[in-house]
Amino acid sequence: MCKTCGCGDEAQAKITNMQTGKQVDLEGETQEHAHTHDHSLDDHTHIHADGTTHSHTREDDDDHHRHHHGGAEQGQILSLQRRLLAKNDAIAAQSRVWLQGREILALNIMSSPGAGKTTLLERTIAELKDEVPLFVIEGDQATSVDGERMRVAGASTVQVNTGAGCHLEADMIARGLMELRPSTGAIVMIENVGNLVCPALFDLGESCKVVILSVTEGEDKPLKYPQMFQAARLMIINKIDLAPYVEFDRERCLVNARRVNQNIEVIELSSKTGEGFLTLRAWLLQELARTRDETWRLSDGSRPEGLIEMH
Repeated sequence: MCKTCGCGDEAQAKITNMQTGKQVDLEGETQEHAHTHDHSLDDHTHIHADGTTHSHTREDDDDHHRHHHGGAEQGQILSLQRRLLAKNDAIAAQSRVWLQGREILALNIMSSPGAGKTTLLERTIAELKDEVPLFVIEGDQATSVDGERMRVAGASTVQVNTGAGCHLEADMIARGLMELRPSTGAIVMIENVGNLVCPALFDLGESCKVVILSVTEGEDKPLKYPQMFQAARLMIINKIDLAPYVEFDRERCLVNARRVNQNIEVIELSSKTGEGFLTLRAWLLQELARTRDETWRLSDGSRPEGLIEMH
C-alpha cells in the first residue's frame, strides 16, 4: 500500500464485481525486512528478500554510525518509496498499453470527499449509456455503496475497497480491468478515493486525470493542493447551482488553478441540475474520438486499411 504517507500497512484491499458479487482479496505489498549485522567484520554482504545484494566495508559502517539512526531510517523509507513507485509505474504502463490497444478512454477522477464524484458519474452514465459503453472502477476505503449506485445507474462496475489505503494504485486498476473486461471503444471511469493529496502521485494507466472542485470547498484549493491540480488535465467546478449561496469567487478560482497549471481545462457544471453537462458530454466524446484516432494512427501518419484483431 502507500509508503508515501504511511497509510494502509494493515489494510486488506479487495475487489468486488458488482454484477456477480464475486470478491477477490488483493495481497498487500511485501514488507521490507529488518536485519542486524556484526559491525566487527571488516567487509560483509547483505542479501535482500528481492534477491538484490549490496556490500558494506568497515568505512561504510563507520560513516553510518556518524549519522543519526533517524537519518538512516529516512533513507531506507525514501528508497522503498522509489521502488514501490517504480513498480506502480511499470504496472500502469502495461495497463495503458492494454487500454490504448482497445481504444478505451480511461479517466482517473479525483477530488476531496463530498465534492460530487459519484453523483457526476451517475449523471454521466444516465446521459451516455445508450451511446457509449461505460464501465466504472469505484474506489473507497470501505463499503460497496457507491459501487451499487453505479450498477443501478447502468454501468458495469467493480468496487475496490482499499481498507486503510488513501488512494487507488496501478495493481488494483489492473485487477479491476481484468474483472471488468471493458469492450473496445468504451469509457472507463475510475473514481479514486476522496483525497486531494496521494491520488495525484500514482499513475493508474489512465488516459488523463480529472479533478473535481466543488464551489462549497472554496477557490483556494488549487493553491493548497498544487500537485493535484498540476497533474490534472481537466478541472470540473461542480455544484455551480450553489455558488450564489456560498460566495464562491469563480474568477479567483480560475486564476489560482492556472497559477499552478496554465494548461488546465475547465468545465463548470451542476451534477444535480444538469446545468453545464452538455459541455462535459462534448468533452468526453471528443476525448474518446482522440483516443481512437491515436490508437489507429501509424508512425508515418497514415491509417491502416482494415480492422486489426486484438486479443
